[in-house]
Amino acid sequence: MNLLFEEDGGFKAASMLADNDSSLQVEMPSGKRSKIKAATVLLRFEKPAAGALFDQATPLAEEIEADFLWECVSDGEFSFLDFARDYYGHAPSPVEATAVLLAVHAAPVYFHRKGKGRFRKAPADILAAALASLEKKRQQAITMEGWIEALKEFRLPSEIGALTDALLYAPDRNKAETKAFETACADTGLSAAQLLFKCGAIKSAYHLHYRRFLHEQFPKGTNFPALEAPRLPKDLPRADVRAFSIDDAQTTEIDDALSVTRLPGIGTRIGIHIAAPGLAIEHGSPLDGVARARLSTVYMPGNKITMLPDAVVQNYTLAGGVDCPAVSLYLTVNESLEVVGQESCLEMVHIAANLRHHEIEPWFNAETIGGPLADHRFKDELLHLWHFANACEGRRGKPSAMQGNNDYNFSIEGDLADPDACTVEISERKRGSPLDKLVAELMIVANSTWGGLLAEKNIACLYRAQTQGKVRMTTSPLPHEGLGVPQYAWMTSPLRRYCDMVNQWQLIACLKGETPAFAQKSAELFGAMRDFEMTYAAYADFQRLMERYWCLGWLQQRGLTEIDATVRRETLVKIDHLPLMLRVPSLPGDLTPGQRVHLTIENIDQFAPELTCRFLGLIGETTVAPQLDEVVVAEAGEVAGQ
Repeated sequence: MNLLFEEDGGFKAASMLADNDSSLQVEMPSGKRSKIKAATVLLRFEKPAAGALFDQATPLAEEIEADFLWECVSDGEFSFLDFARDYYGHAPSPVEATAVLLAVHAAPVYFHRKGKGRFRKAPADILAAALASLEKKRQQAITMEGWIEALKEFRLPSEIGALTDALLYAPDRNKAETKAFETACADTGLSAAQLLFKCGAIKSAYHLHYRRFLHEQFPKGTNFPALEAPRLPKDLPRADVRAFSIDDAQTTEIDDALSVTRLPGIGTRIGIHIAAPGLAIEHGSPLDGVARARLSTVYMPGNKITMLPDAVVQNYTLAGGVDCPAVSLYLTVNESLEVVGQESCLEMVHIAANLRHHEIEPWFNAETIGGPLADHRFKDELLHLWHFANACEGRRGKPSAMQGNNDYNFSIEGDLADPDACTVEISERKRGSPLDKLVAELMIVANSTWGGLLAEKNIACLYRAQTQGKVRMTTSPLPHEGLGVPQYAWMTSPLRRYCDMVNQWQLIACLKGETPAFAQKSAELFGAMRDFEMTYAAYADFQRLMERYWCLGWLQQRGLTEIDATVRRETLVKIDHLPLMLRVPSLPGDLTPGQRVHLTIENIDQFAPELTCRFLGLIGETTVAPQLDEVVVAEAGEVAGQ
């Protein structure tokens, strides 16, 4: 005796070995023996053999048309055996009955299963809707196949092109376009960005990185709302100083300036003057909302996205030749370069000049500082500030800039609308120059002094603390061990960092004797601190990404195939003359930090962006590898206003 039974949603045939009423012992055509429930048996038959049943029934089932069956069957439930009898017009053979069972089972749109070997005819309206859905899916499959073939030939279907950003940054995998695109990526072995580039949807890798950043951080775009800059205060006392700023040539948000006034018989009065947008921009105003949303200026080679509108920046920047509102810290310094007094005030400061690094450093640098300096109107002030900065650094016991590390300046020539046609120049300068040190030290003094003032007055403030090697934002005046100060609050870049503007509001309120905008333990202050720290880190990551992109462009434009590098640790090396670090797995395992290596360039992928190199050999010299203290390096750059 042979059996047709149902198991795991399908049908099987086997030979019966024993009948135990509620259960049966059977042997499958493969020879495997098993136990089944009697309730699962649909048909008992002698012929054909169990192994031949489906071989004979399947071709018959394929000849049966589902729509014809649906027309033939009456409404209500039916058994496949009864329907097979009606269909064939006689008692069906096991093969015929099985063929009808297979045909009905294979058409769930037409027939709904209702139990053991039983089905129900689908109502006409439900069937029509189901058939329409099937046809839609069939047409969609045809369309998708067309999209896939076009993409594999690097032709861009308009439907795919319209979803370029979504496919790159937030693909909706329920969409047919996404399924087709990802299938094409798999078939071609290309990444999403590479395939879209080959199809012309992306102009360059630059636009890929930039658009991804905008998608994540500026989903509503980078345009500012139409807002007017509040008027500058007119009732501030005018300072009797000759102030000047020190910045690189690209800086437009000039936050800080310095001054030196001789005090006969005492020493000097050193002024640190910080731009004061906080005197005009009110907490809770529309402009505050703009700054709160952006939290910082975004820097990248050849471009930047400012925290405040350009027209607003121009109102408050410390531009040369203009009287500007400022928050000033005056230090009374004796002949031994010790601070013997200090005073903070709000005032109008005349900015006599905006000095630029490229103009000053040729005559004011580490080599010239010990001898006679060029005749310059700020020569004496710069020299005095340099000596004072050294004294401050000595008192802190910490360097203001990491010696041995370089700063890099990117110059991008051309229209960024076509970045592949732009040329990039990268220049390097040693960090820790006299200009770096004097600016950094004076900003450390200002940030530490004002942070201490707010702590003394129990006024809420956003501090930058470093304890046990970890740097973090906090509302508590904790020490900054990396800088060697008891507390440190960013206050010297209010035009480009929101936390500095928040702290400036608090400082202004302190100096005026007014109620500060943020109370201690303010939920709004904590929220601003959290958002600033996360956003500032994301902006910094993007800046490093774009610097890496342009470094690869620099290599490509020069057609270099071999480069030199210095080992930092294990397989990590730094490429000469570029702020570019990479892993080289082929390096020998016994190299030590500082050893020089020669590499061959195997691949440059600006979409990643990644550089792949292979070790060629050692270079004879060994250098002293700079310490990779990224925390201190970052702080040194930040206090200098970079």
